[in-house]
Amino acid sequence: MRNFRINIILLAFFLFAAAIISRLFFLQIINHKFYQAQALGQQAGFKEAQGSRGEIYSFDSQKNKGSGVSSEVKSLAINQNGWTATATLKEIDDKNNFAELLSKEIGEPKESILSKIEREVSYTIIKKGLSEEQAQKIKALNLKGLYWQNIPVRYYPQEGLASQVIGFASSEGKGQYGIEGYYDDILKGKSGIKEEKKGLDAIFSNDGQISLDGSNLYLTIDYNIQFEAESLLKEAQNKLSMESGQIIVIKPDSGRILAIVNFPAFNLNQYSKEKDFEIFQNSVVQKLFEPGSIMKPFTMAIALNEGKVNPETTFTDKGFVKIGHNVIWNFGHAVYGKQTMAGVLEKSINTGAVFVSQQVSRDTYLEYMNKFGFSERTGIDLQGEVYSRNDALKNGRDIEFATASFGQGIDLTPIQIVRGFGAIANGGRLVKPYVVEKITRDSSEVLTNPQFSEQIISQQTASQVTAMMINVVEKGFGSEAKISGYYIAGKTGTAEIPFRDKKGYYPDKTIQSFVGFAPALNPQFLILVKLDNPKVPKSSLSAAPIFKDLAQYIINYWQIPPDYDANLKK
Repeated sequence: MRNFRINIILLAFFLFAAAIISRLFFLQIINHKFYQAQALGQQAGFKEAQGSRGEIYSFDSQKNKGSGVSSEVKSLAINQNGWTATATLKEIDDKNNFAELLSKEIGEPKESILSKIEREVSYTIIKKGLSEEQAQKIKALNLKGLYWQNIPVRYYPQEGLASQVIGFASSEGKGQYGIEGYYDDILKGKSGIKEEKKGLDAIFSNDGQISLDGSNLYLTIDYNIQFEAESLLKEAQNKLSMESGQIIVIKPDSGRILAIVNFPAFNLNQYSKEKDFEIFQNSVVQKLFEPGSIMKPFTMAIALNEGKVNPETTFTDKGFVKIGHNVIWNFGHAVYGKQTMAGVLEKSINTGAVFVSQQVSRDTYLEYMNKFGFSERTGIDLQGEVYSRNDALKNGRDIEFATASFGQGIDLTPIQIVRGFGAIANGGRLVKPYVVEKITRDSSEVLTNPQFSEQIISQQTASQVTAMMINVVEKGFGSEAKISGYYIAGKTGTAEIPFRDKKGYYPDKTIQSFVGFAPALNPQFLILVKLDNPKVPKSSLSAAPIFKDLAQYIINYWQIPPDYDANLKK
């Protein structure tokens, strides 16, 4: 009897176990795929997603003296939460009241809101880019027909700093002008499908999904140098009443741009309020000008490199020179008599530049113009760079070549001029200017490598022109740029401005500029200051002092040791 009971229990146990095993077999083997799919559906979901736009930063160059990346960065363009207010028009009972209440909270005129909600449409956007505080206030109004959506907006923490360099992203997220425009394809976030994990799977999952976010950019621009240069141009406007102006600071040994300044600038966060779209243009790369006497060092370099003159070669200046039926005069009709080639640059003698250009053939002169990059884009990574082929010079008469020797009748951009002077400063090679130092995305990064041309002038020629430019500052017309204890290589330029719609030049308008690099015998930086129609007669009174102030700032900022003891030299 006892064994019978035990057998019954064992039989029941085995039957129960068999039922469990068969059920598990049914669930895990036969219907495995069905329940796996059901589980995945509970643990993960998929939705359309848009990656965030990449952000833009600048480096601090104080410790590395502009030679590469730095750990000190400052935000120039970031993404912030923003709210967009919209309206479903058929749900609004009292449009006048709707517009009046909303106007007080979002800072939009009542009439503007009314014009939007009185259209014959079903839906309209009232305002984009509202702050969190504004969004909460309009929510509290409980206005029927008013809706809102959280949409990231582009924000520029430094507002107007380097505005034409950075450019802006439109309300639709499209990059416009500058860096935002040139690098739009890699800055913008990508559209895609994003998997969302749920439950424990979300906690323990490490599936390495590909990010949809755009790349971040780190610029070569130094915030402090940029800020100082912009401050100097604003101050110059107060003193000189100039129409506009530009400053470029570059490392001549690498092409890294440390500052690009345009005056006037604009607030990037309020770009939509600008009425004159010309202010968005970066004149450094998008506007041509006749450079004037800052072209003379290039003319001198050509003849020196060809062995046609040397620094002690002499000529006799009569104050003018005839080219066919045309007469070319020195600035102010000055007469300098017998002069060396060094004296031609020191005193910025127009007739001397013509004499130098006449020592080489037209073909040779044009060949060097091409070598210096004056008939092509520099390739800088900013949107909309322009250039002139200078066809009038290529097909021109003797007078065109004569005036080109001292920078009239030839069109260049400021960035072309800077790249050309970089070759004189670095020993004879062109460098490609660039603004983006590093591009990062997730854990990867790409660094920009400097690009150099072949030797376009010899190191000896570069040294000779540099010595002549030192004399311009030490005892010539560029003395206002002199900094005690340092050798500065520089050149002044005062150019006439041509009429836009006819031949000839304005009698009372000039472009005044100064280009220089320091320390001259081991250049760490090169600066171009260009002022459009300042109310003084020449650049030695306008651009040269600005150069001096900015160069002194960089010398102090980078703690560059002096070339000589100023006290002993006295």
